Amino acid sequence: MRLAIDHTTHYVFSGPVSRGLQRLRLKPKTSAGQRVLEWRMSFEGAQLQVEYDDAHCNHVALISFDQGVQEVTIRCEGLVATNDEAGIMGKHSGFVPMWQFLEPTDLTKVGPRIRSLASAVPQEGNTLATLHALSALIRERVAYSTGHTNAETTAEGALAAGRGVCQDHAHVFIGAARSLGIPARYVSGYLMMNDRIEQDAGHAWAEAHVEGLGWVGFDVSNGISPDARYVRVATGRDYQDAAPITGIRYGALDETMHVKLAVEQQRVEQ
Repeated sequence: MRLAIDHTTHYVFSGPVSRGLQRLRLKPKTSAGQRVLEWRMSFEGAQLQVEYDDAHCNHVALISFDQGVQEVTIRCEGLVATNDEAGIMGKHSGFVPMWQFLEPTDLTKVGPRIRSLASAVPQEGNTLATLHALSALIRERVAYSTGHTNAETTAEGALAAGRGVCQDHAHVFIGAARSLGIPARYVSGYLMMNDRIEQDAGHAWAEAHVEGLGWVGFDVSNGISPDARYVRVATGRDYQDAAPITGIRYGALDETMHVKLAVEQQRVEQ
């Protein structure tokens, strides 16, 4: 499958920005099941400073705002070829040791709700089956619903609310998997929807490390392992490591952000 992606993020600030830096993790990485054919990034109101790969092998672009700017636009356009690998990403790579994916983070730390959830997971006799059972249980306990959580909501908080979005589902899965002694990590990326092209935001899911298979993906929100409709962009211990855009600015107090995202299959003429 060939997926065409057009992703624009537009910021409007309440006043002139004296200084601003943003770290972008927006370029997909060629890995198991996907190959980046084309990718372009363009900016209005900002300049590219440097590009590099971080410890998780995520491609990172660092941009600086033009002095006094009141609007900034970041646009990514690209084409990615994908295959259905049943969610199996294979062996571990990068400079982060495996034990790091067993350690708690602020967003995934284990509390009484995570422990209770993990203890309720049916013991299926093998790790892969246990993880699928965990994914299904989280989907029952945390209904997909927008407007109830934010980027700072913890796994414990999402469980307490009983509602959340894909980011929350991933964090709950990661926390519970780690409590069961299974390394787990966060994935940010894109998903081609079957019913529409235009979307409000990117997607997120989790991966767990299974002996003999390596990293395997679990999209709790949709109840499946990622297939050819998914494009992996960044991975990390939690959202903070894989967030598409993070940064700092000085000057204007408030901002408004608008996201325009289109993901569609490109037809190849014979």
